[in-house]
Amino acid sequence: MFDYRRFCTKNTLIGLGLGQFLSILITSTGFTSSELAKKGINAPTSQSFLNYVFLAVVYGAILLYRWKALKAKWYYYILLGLVDVEANFLVVKAYQYTSLTSVMLLDCWSIPSVMLLTWIFLKTKYRFKKITGVVVCIAGLVLVVFSDVHAGDRAGGSNPRKGDLLVIAGSTLYAISNVSEEFLVKNADRVELMAMLGLFGGIISAIQISILERNELRSIHWSAEAALPFVGFAVAMFMFYSLVPVLLKINGSTMLNLSLLTSDMWAVLIRIFAYHEKVDWMYFVAFGAVAVGLVIYSGGDNNQDQLPPDAAEDHRPSKQDEEANAGNHSKGAAAGTSKAWVA
Repeated sequence: MFDYRRFCTKNTLIGLGLGQFLSILITSTGFTSSELAKKGINAPTSQSFLNYVFLAVVYGAILLYRWKALKAKWYYYILLGLVDVEANFLVVKAYQYTSLTSVMLLDCWSIPSVMLLTWIFLKTKYRFKKITGVVVCIAGLVLVVFSDVHAGDRAGGSNPRKGDLLVIAGSTLYAISNVSEEFLVKNADRVELMAMLGLFGGIISAIQISILERNELRSIHWSAEAALPFVGFAVAMFMFYSLVPVLLKINGSTMLNLSLLTSDMWAVLIRIFAYHEKVDWMYFVAFGAVAVGLVIYSGGDNNQDQLPPDAAEDHRPSKQDEEANAGNHSKGAAAGTSKAWVA
């Protein structure tokens, strides 16, 4: 029997509210990216640059205040920054070619990607229920692609299939970034990780902007309508990066995954009511499949669902973080950036 008293606890209610706030943040980053694309502004790296600057300034100041040596090698953070920047670039670039809804749904590809990488490199075991959930999610992703092919003239982009491929590629890079973060967070800490990611991500972004987007930025007629989406994207991403660990600490990965799932719903509502676009019926079938798959994947979230072969009893709680890593980017990329940090 369902225990309402166990469900209606302070932490659960806080988690529900915070989870929906994170979901709205992710949707808002997709909304701002889509708005810039509609205005003909094609500067994906520039969008993410401000977020890296915010991370470097805020968390870098905390790191300097601590005045301690880095717990991980600095060159690890350079590689992580490179992967993260290119993941953001590909996903934000996808908004030039496909719809907001497709980006939000296809970003779920990061879940099976993370599972594969953790299985290969971290020797993590996944039980049948987790694998079943991933298979259902992938079925939903296939439906999204077919939907864009079937209704290309209504999919909200000039080349939906190219956009879908960019999202899948970006989500794969997010998976690599996610697994790398898991490795680094065990040897460093969250503040160091975000500070160094902000620093090197900002440097790499600046170099890429000078090469690829310099002319694009010069051609933009800067006004409030053009500048506000840039700033809004960066602020929303910074808040998302900062608040995800709070939700993980209070409620764990199940609440995070289920909360971010609703970002697809917010995306569809924005597309219908803000853009006044028609949504192909296959989107709803795809959404249902992804929703069921993520519920199966997140259901029964406990320490025994995902354990490496040699895990000792006293190390089991840490495996919950690994499971969070497998799911926490399921919506990250919609922002270009879809992130969840291990608390």
